[in-house]
Amino acid sequence: MNNPLLESFDIAPFSKIETAHFLPAIKNAITIAKQQVDEIVKNPEIPSFENTIEKLEYGGELLDRITSIFFNLNSAETNNEIQEIAQEISPILSEYSNDIALNEDLFKKIESVYSLKDTLNLMQEQSTLLEKRYKSFSRNGANLPADKKDKLRAIDKELSQLSLTFGENILAETNKFEMLLTNESDLSGLPDGAKEAARALAESKGKEGWIITLDYPSYIPFMTYADNRELRKKLALAFGSRGFYGDIHDNQKIVLSISKLRHQRAQILGYSSHAHYVLEERMAKTPENVFSFLNEISEKAKPAAEREFIQLENFAKELDGITKLQKWDGAYYSEKLKQKLFNLDDEKLKPYFKLENVIDGVFQVASILFGLQFEETDAIPTYNEEVKTYNVTDSQGEFISLLYADFHPRPGKRNGAWMTSYKPQMIKEGNNIRPHISIVCNFTKPTPSKPSLLTFNEVTTLFHEFGHALHGMLANTTYPGLSGTNVYWDFVELPSQVLENWCYEKEALELFAKHYQTGEVIPMELVEKIKESATFMEGMSTLRQLSFGLLDMSWHAQDPSMITSVKEHEKKAFASTTLYPDVAVNCMSTSFSHIFQGGYSAGYYSYKWAEVLDADAFEYFKENGIFNIEVATKFKDHVLSKGGTENPMSLYKRFRGQEPKPEALLKRAGLIK
Repeated sequence: MNNPLLESFDIAPFSKIETAHFLPAIKNAITIAKQQVDEIVKNPEIPSFENTIEKLEYGGELLDRITSIFFNLNSAETNNEIQEIAQEISPILSEYSNDIALNEDLFKKIESVYSLKDTLNLMQEQSTLLEKRYKSFSRNGANLPADKKDKLRAIDKELSQLSLTFGENILAETNKFEMLLTNESDLSGLPDGAKEAARALAESKGKEGWIITLDYPSYIPFMTYADNRELRKKLALAFGSRGFYGDIHDNQKIVLSISKLRHQRAQILGYSSHAHYVLEERMAKTPENVFSFLNEISEKAKPAAEREFIQLENFAKELDGITKLQKWDGAYYSEKLKQKLFNLDDEKLKPYFKLENVIDGVFQVASILFGLQFEETDAIPTYNEEVKTYNVTDSQGEFISLLYADFHPRPGKRNGAWMTSYKPQMIKEGNNIRPHISIVCNFTKPTPSKPSLLTFNEVTTLFHEFGHALHGMLANTTYPGLSGTNVYWDFVELPSQVLENWCYEKEALELFAKHYQTGEVIPMELVEKIKESATFMEGMSTLRQLSFGLLDMSWHAQDPSMITSVKEHEKKAFASTTLYPDVAVNCMSTSFSHIFQGGYSAGYYSYKWAEVLDADAFEYFKENGIFNIEVATKFKDHVLSKGGTENPMSLYKRFRGQEPKPEALLKRAGLIK
């Protein structure tokens, strides 16, 4: 079989790829990668940085490219066949990773180079790569006796499959639920655009009426605007119960197994817990530091959150006689209260945020700050006709990156938003090989009468993911393993979160926030209201985010072997941050994809950690002007282009001139004056 994945390709050959190509291509690429390792091991020359560390770094390139294509398809365009292949290849890839990480002869060569590190006159990036490579072996069992290596292999194999199944279960639960409404009065309060989308979905399924689903563009508007409290409750219970039904898609046993296996793995490697293992390679360093950080923010946020909750409960009582505020009431009454206090709601804002205009806006912001130009092209093959592609160049017309953008929900696409890379940036044989970057979102679809009009939250999501994309596109390092977003996990959210700040600034909004029918620039009074309302219910929002960080740490910073009930454990973890009454049939952990499917285990705190960095960084921009080229150039040169080539705090201080201070975040959030 001619396999396009095994032919030489620069751009992912989506138009030629068939699902059947993946398994043989990955097996073949593993064989090639193993041969490259064998060449290093069998090389009779004395181990050097060039013939060992560098050679290893550039090896496995084909395998990395094929798997990046495959796993993004499994997230953005999956089907039963792709999911079956994922289940088959995950243990194979895990076994391959362990074959490398536990290869004693290879480690001896790396160790030999590492022992001479002070005499090799390495450049900073080379020194970082050597340190990272040595630690990746020493931290993953290279020094273990054979029996423990076997245990590690078995655990890693099982973890890779459990994580996949966890995600498949959530996707299945999300896809199988639909709420068909045949009485228009049940849609009372819902904006016209949301009604139209629900009607279009019903028609596409050959049904009369309106269909509401658990996909964010359907779920969020219903929870925010629908007047029918019972239907909001039904939807919220379905959303909160994913993976918790006790059926074929139940994730409770998987959650318990993953947490216990991670703990066993950490213990085999000599760490007290999975969190101790993970955090050794993070800015936070220890679980104690994470708890201290979360508690410090919580001390400021909790009193504000409790005041806001009482205010919200009193408002709901006054408006509708609600005596006890429930989780399915939060978004609805928050929106009503926001409208009352600020005369501002998303329906007033959405006409100014046509998707195409917001895309143009984020491109203009990147153009002013970093000199980038974006040209849409239809010459690039994609995995779905909805995916847009752009050639990205600098102010001299030099090619910088390829950018893919996939904006709307589909049945084979998981919820949420993410950035990924199909080809990393690196300098090889004197050539600066430029990256291919992708962002994937789930925004409101256009309807027969309206274009895709974004909520303000969706606008900030697009800027967030584009911040990650800039980190990938502007990468300028020698080694792919240190390029772009290959940084400490609690540093990776800085570029994404800092870019969100431009969404609140008049100078930036005037570039793109234009009425989709009249072309009128967003009125200044609305801009002021956006800024005023930015800290609305910030105490509750902060406490909610802290609760997720605490839940994550509760699974990973201790021995979970005594936990028998996922729900009871979760209730204890949430005890200090709980505002709403508990819902017995709901469970967060069983759908907490960030930590049980994605890479955020013992790392969810990093969103808040990065907010401290981003608030402090944006303060610097504001002091000098949000489009100040000098500050932007420093951010590009010391953060965006540098990837993981140095300790992130060193990079940050070089950009900012000082360590970040939490005061900027607390002040921005309105939690301190």
